[in-house]
Amino acid sequence: MAADRTAGVAAGARRRLDLVGDCGDCQGLCCVALPFTASADFAHSKDAGHPCPRLGADSRCGIHAELRESGYAGCTVFDCFGAGQRISRGTFAGRDWRDDPATARRMFAVFPVQRHLHELLWYLTQAEELPAAGPLRPALQEAVAATERLVAADAETLLALDVAAHRAEANTLLLRASELARAGQPARDRYGRGADLVGARLRRADLRGANLRGALLIAADLREADLGRADLIGADLRDADLRGARLADALFVTRPQLAAARGDADTTIPEGLTRPTHWTTGTRPRRTRQPRRREATNRPGR
Repeated sequence: MAADRTAGVAAGARRRLDLVGDCGDCQGLCCVALPFTASADFAHSKDAGHPCPRLGADSRCGIHAELRESGYAGCTVFDCFGAGQRISRGTFAGRDWRDDPATARRMFAVFPVQRHLHELLWYLTQAEELPAAGPLRPALQEAVAATERLVAADAETLLALDVAAHRAEANTLLLRASELARAGQPARDRYGRGADLVGARLRRADLRGANLRGALLIAADLREADLGRADLIGADLRDADLRGARLADALFVTRPQLAAARGDADTTIPEGLTRPTHWTTGTRPRRTRQPRRREATNRPGR
C-alpha cells in the first residue's frame, strides 16, 4: 500500500508539471479566445475571439512583465492549467488559429472545455495524494484516467462533452476526499460551502479543517491564520491578506488564488505552487504571545 501511494505521488508530481500554463508553447489562446471588460482588472474591453492588441505575432504578450502596472491585473490571476499548450500542440497538432477562421472558431470553443478538464485534473491529483483519502484511491485513480482520456480526445469529442456532468461526478469524490482529510480538525464544522466572509477579520484564526469551498474571502484579513487542511476549492481570495498565513497543508489551492491575494515571505504555500512575484519579500518579527481577537461569526458546515 505504501509503495502504491509513493508511486501515485510521483505520478502526480509529473502530472502537475503538465498542468502549468506554458505561454512559450501556446498560441496565445487566452489572449484571443476569452473576452474581458474594461475595469479595475483590465485597461480596456475585448470581445471573445478577437486578439488582445498587446499580443504579438510571436504569440507573446508585449507587456507581460508589466501587466499589473499597465492595468491588466486580471491577466496575472488567470491560469489555463496547461490547456493552452495542449490545444496548440495536441488537439490541433500545431495548426495556427491565424491561418483558418474555421479552425480558429473550433480552437476557441475547445479552449474553455480543456481548461475545465485541466483544472479538474489539478484537484483530482491533489486528492489522490492525500494520505487520508486512501479508501478512495482506486476511484480517484479511475477519475484521473477518465479525465486524461478526455484531455487527449479530438476536438469533436471535446465539443460534445457534457462538462458539467463530468465535473459533478468527479466533485462527489473530491467532497469525500475533503471530508476524510478534514476529519478531526478543530474547525471542521466551520462556515460551510459558499460562506460570505467578505472583509472578515480572521487574523490568527485557527481554521484548520474549515470548509471554505466556494467561500467569499474577498479582502478578508487572514494574516497569520492557520489554514492547514482547510478546503479552499473555488474560494475567492481576491485581495485577501495572507501575510504570515499557513497554507502549506491547505486543500485544493491553485495558482490563481494565490496570485489574486496578498502575501509575504512568511506565508507558507503548498508544495508545487510558486510564490507570486507581487508578494512582499520582507519578513516580520514574530510575537511570542498572541492576543486573542474576535473572529467572524461561525456558520454551520454544510
